[in-house]
Amino acid sequence: MFAPSDHTFALCAYGASPYLETCIKSLLDQTVKTNILISTSTPNDEITKLSQRYGIPLYVNEGAPGICHDWNCAMDHCSTPLITIAHQDDVYLPQYAENVLQMMGRAERPLIFFSDYGEIRDGQPCDDNRLLRIKRLLLSPLRIKRFATSKLVRRRVLSCGSAICCPSVTMCVPNLPHPVFVSSMKSNLDWEAWERLSKLEGSFMYCDKILMRHRIHEGSETSALIRDDTRTSEDLAMLEKFWPRPIARLMNRAYAAGQKSNSL
Repeated sequence: MFAPSDHTFALCAYGASPYLETCIKSLLDQTVKTNILISTSTPNDEITKLSQRYGIPLYVNEGAPGICHDWNCAMDHCSTPLITIAHQDDVYLPQYAENVLQMMGRAERPLIFFSDYGEIRDGQPCDDNRLLRIKRLLLSPLRIKRFATSKLVRRRVLSCGSAICCPSVTMCVPNLPHPVFVSSMKSNLDWEAWERLSKLEGSFMYCDKILMRHRIHEGSETSALIRDDTRTSEDLAMLEKFWPRPIARLMNRAYAAGQKSNSL
């Protein structure tokens, strides 16, 4: 079993996000109170003020900013076995931490927990669209308890696309390699990590409740990577980890068309 003291939201703050305070409030509003810290490679007055206003410890990373570096630094600032890398633009619904502790506590050897999610578009919640339905379909086998430990099922799920929403993931650090993130990818850093973790003994704990919402907006890193085709090239590299190149290329064409719904 895990106690609330065993979990930390490591909130990655970058630049000057107008949504950072909303994310902080969502973490403070959890039904089960766990630890929260802010990690940044771009310290500024706004981040410092919010840290002080809400009494949240602030850590400034050393080294050059970068997604892989920033995420690993955020994890290194934590001292708990369970870590959620919270994204500054997103919001977590009140029962997120409660479900993490319950489901991770039931697993004999948990690797990661992740949940269903919704989106925020134009400031409004959006919990049902074509992309979300496809991702829920891909993840549906993991709703079956015995498949949580199946390497074959996990890899089949991941082979069809990046269906796991990164900010919905909580990692059980003692059961994972260090560092968790090792790729130079910008868009698919998380998919690459889950692909490696899918080969390990242990459980992928999937909660099919919507427990967080991912914000889609023009200034997001995801939207920028889609516009400059970084996402498309990285998707192909990931698909080739599962499929022969000709099949991977065909799948990537269809995948690229679906990216339009993940940007504004």
